[in-house]
Amino acid sequence: MRHRLAGRKLNRTSEHREALRRNMAQSLFEHGQVKTTLPKAKDLRPFAERLITLARKARRGNLAARQRLTALLGDRAVIPAEFQEQYEDMSDAARDRVRRSRSRRRHRLGRAGGGQKFTAVSVVHHLINEVAADYEDRPGGYTRVIRLGRVHKGDSTPLAVLQLVGQEESPGTVTRPEKTARKRRTERRYREAARAIKARGRASKGENEPDQTSRKPGPAPPPDETAADSGPGSTGSAGDAEATEQGQS
Repeated sequence: MRHRLAGRKLNRTSEHREALRRNMAQSLFEHGQVKTTLPKAKDLRPFAERLITLARKARRGNLAARQRLTALLGDRAVIPAEFQEQYEDMSDAARDRVRRSRSRRRHRLGRAGGGQKFTAVSVVHHLINEVAADYEDRPGGYTRVIRLGRVHKGDSTPLAVLQLVGQEESPGTVTRPEKTARKRRTERRYREAARAIKARGRASKGENEPDQTSRKPGPAPPPDETAADSGPGSTGSAGDAEATEQGQS
């Protein structure tokens, strides 16, 4: 039993674990979500929510909260999403000018100047002014963990996505996934089996129906009264009519 043993070691040293947690938190605040394993997501969630709480305090003017936030999170340079493609097409020298000014100081506010179309933004500045601004009226619960139902191929560790609440993207139109070859073969076998069962049922139904030529004659209908009166032993109006015709001739 793990009595009084809080936290997860993640098979890493304390320094490696802190660096991993810090880098994943920076990626979470930069992109809005991060895909990782389920144990890492569960370990990162309370750390990220603590950072957002500190950012809310720093937004109100608390200097100690801002200093603590910088000490825990670091100061990564974040490229705005609308300029990400342009940044990837730049040369190394142009990227360096986007990240640092001529005095070699880091760009932290994202204010372009000196002929630059855009500059990098500090992740701390982005967290305080962009992310924490969306949670001013929220007392807590800034993130969610979503299990993906898939595992790593190497160690079969379950995968998950850690998202910022309210910043997730809409799935849009949901398309049905393409069927695999195995599923198509199975469905084809089921269809053929269903057709064979229906054909066998129609054949057995046709054998059970009686043939029209082999039916036995039923009881004769009752004789008509006029036919009974005009029989050979009857002396009716038919015989009188024949007699009159012979006399006239």
